[in-house]
Amino acid sequence: MVNAVDLLRQQIIACETTLRDLHGQLAEAERVQQEREKILRQKPFLSHDPLDHDMNFGIPDDFRSEVFAVLEHESSAQAASDIPAKKKWPLEKNEYTRYGRQLIMPEVGLHGQLSLKHARVLIVGVGGLGCPAAAYLVGAGVGTVGLVDGDTVEESNLHRQILHSTARVEMTKVESAIVALTSLNPNVKLVPHIGRLTPETAIATFKDYNLILDCTDTPASRYLISDTCVMLGKRLISASALRIDGQLMVLNNPPLPPGDTNGGPCYRCVFPKPPPPESVVSCGDGGILGPVVGVMGVLQALETIKLLTQPQSSSAAIDPPSLLIFSAYSNPMFRSIRLRSRKAKCAACSTQATISPSALTSGSLNYVQFCGNVGPINALTPQERISPKNFAKLRSGVNPFTGTRSSKDNHILIDTREEVQFELGSIDGSVNIPFSAIETTVPISEYSKDHDMEAGQEGWAAQLRQSEKPIFVICRRGNDSQMSVQKMKQLGLDFGGKRFIGDIRGGLEAWRKSVDAEFPDY
Repeated sequence: MVNAVDLLRQQIIACETTLRDLHGQLAEAERVQQEREKILRQKPFLSHDPLDHDMNFGIPDDFRSEVFAVLEHESSAQAASDIPAKKKWPLEKNEYTRYGRQLIMPEVGLHGQLSLKHARVLIVGVGGLGCPAAAYLVGAGVGTVGLVDGDTVEESNLHRQILHSTARVEMTKVESAIVALTSLNPNVKLVPHIGRLTPETAIATFKDYNLILDCTDTPASRYLISDTCVMLGKRLISASALRIDGQLMVLNNPPLPPGDTNGGPCYRCVFPKPPPPESVVSCGDGGILGPVVGVMGVLQALETIKLLTQPQSSSAAIDPPSLLIFSAYSNPMFRSIRLRSRKAKCAACSTQATISPSALTSGSLNYVQFCGNVGPINALTPQERISPKNFAKLRSGVNPFTGTRSSKDNHILIDTREEVQFELGSIDGSVNIPFSAIETTVPISEYSKDHDMEAGQEGWAAQLRQSEKPIFVICRRGNDSQMSVQKMKQLGLDFGGKRFIGDIRGGLEAWRKSVDAEFPDY
């Protein structure tokens, strides 16, 4: 496993090898020079300029003068070569070859390529979106590309985050991306920003860049990035992807000051309020198809190139704001929704804006609190929960609470993951009842008197009523299982407190760490 320290050591070893070779070449050159000087001392006539010797014997004076004039001119030209000369061509020779296929396009041309070369683009997030976006921007010749990320490469990233590799697992994503991007195009300057973007660092990080790409995956980050772009007058290309769907927007375009209604809408104009925390699903929970997030990252790079290469004149047309929606399994896969202009009372870009640079840098704006934090919940009492180790003892035949013998058949284990996850692996003897089915079940008390009470209950609940065995509930990480326990008690499955219903703390992730290390990690 190669990390940043190992890479630096390898580079030092390579430099030391090169230095030894140069020392050897220097010693050989000094030896040859010493031999030549020795020969000249032995034959003094050779110490004179051979050309001067020939010119002084049998050469016409006018021809000799012409030759000396030419030699004097070459000597002057050689001396002048130390002064930087004006470049004949605006691009380096290798750049014409490298970017030739886009240079010959009228949409880019020489002017567009020079605009790319002088541009400074910041990519926030070097994951599923940021990797393809960075690859195509660096390949296209964007002069300076900044990379912001505080995470390290994990094996689960590799199916979609194309800049990283197996050998660079546990390396920071920024360093891993720089290794790949440098290999792709050494002409581009790559600026690392290793660490998570915060309100205190956002303005200082963004200020030296022309255009920002939001390649993050949390609402808090998206609001922070958008607010910073509005305050600094930066255009923003924002994208997101989950499962088989993706979205793309070009925001704050044109990037006019807050209060100017001709400016492009910001993220808050489109989404004034963040989604409920419990509705936010990450790629780790909901899944993601690699090519889907790849498509959205490539589209971000495309929009960036379009913005950077378009003529910067007052007459240049600006596309109306829109939301591009991509769905891999739909036909057609793309559709576009026209967005409104800036929101009249937007907290960031209107005349009534309340978000300011001082509020941002002082840390008084809490984006996590604004969006809500979805972390591990603690909805049950300690008496309603059991650790994976104690549950394993219970299944092995020893009751951890009473010390008496028991068996696997004296309880019911319910796995609340969706069926597609349950099929990947499950604890022996567990029953799959998805959380989506549990949370939508209506209690019998809410049905009308004319309604068949048992028929009104879902089949899973009716089956559980036929047994009085204790119920243990497990999910992937320990949140859904707690909510399921509460719901089951609301449905009366605990028989008024006479029947135990509880969850396994920490879910299957904790089970894998403390009981069964071979349980699939996905």
